Amino acid sequence: MKDSRYFAERRRDIVLTLRRFFYEKGFLEVETPLIIQAPAPEMHIEPVRSEIGFLITSPELHMKMLIARGFGNIFQICRVFRKGEFGKVHLPGFTILEWYRTNADYTDLMKDCKELFSYIANCINCFKVSFRQSMLTPSEPWKIITVEEAFVKWAGWNPIKQWNRDRFYIDLVEKVEPHLGFPQPCILKNYPASESALARIKESNPEVCERFEVYWGGIELANGFSELTDPVEQRRRFEDVIRWRRLHGLPKLPMPEQFLEELEQMPKTAGIALGVDRLVMIFSGADCIQDVVLFSEEFLPHGNT
Repeated sequence: MKDSRYFAERRRDIVLTLRRFFYEKGFLEVETPLIIQAPAPEMHIEPVRSEIGFLITSPELHMKMLIARGFGNIFQICRVFRKGEFGKVHLPGFTILEWYRTNADYTDLMKDCKELFSYIANCINCFKVSFRQSMLTPSEPWKIITVEEAFVKWAGWNPIKQWNRDRFYIDLVEKVEPHLGFPQPCILKNYPASESALARIKESNPEVCERFEVYWGGIELANGFSELTDPVEQRRRFEDVIRWRRLHGLPKLPMPEQFLEELEQMPKTAGIALGVDRLVMIFSGADCIQDVVLFSEEFLPHGNT
């Protein structure tokens, strides 16, 4: 039976491997603030407030500012925080790997993900893993499917042609995700244009944005996209989110003015965030995210065990 020591050692090996992968590709590792004054306004992610600001939901904004300042290809492994998330694959505080490529788009990130999973498998000698009664493998070929194709096949409707935000997220979780990533990881790409506040719209099809997610064993592991670099359009999208949050009674969020000021200097870039805890969970065959995060019980509501 696997114990907490086993999972801690597995986690150590995978995190070391992640760093080695990006060092070998010439990426610069950076550290950005954990407490900021203005997070990116998002519809479905609620930041945790502190006395002096907000705990980050992602290092995204400050990493993009570094790109705008000429840092080139960068990556970061850090803890992030999101209010109200707890479950077998969710924690309100969790670890992510985030990386950015200049002069790139989301197709370059897809290649990175395939190479990264293969690199990890080779480094830790894990080419098959038993996870939740399924035998998984990180090897190629990975299946690539569009959001439109996936929803028509498994949910019975087309969110690109018949947009319904509430129905979209319910059906994504309940009808689409359970089919994704067996036995190899799967890429779900080309989300509806409205569903990425920071992604670039696809020129050949303005109904979708250049965004994709990586799934493995029915679990979302990574979310990446070709970055929007137009500060005027980005401000408009943030304003739409802030307006939506107000209509739904959610707390007001400030506009990230410094980020918008620097965005115009950012070159063509693609960026992605990958959940390290979930990656470790699958590669180690853990049943839930709490198995691979030490002292995860600290996140339980007071009085629960």
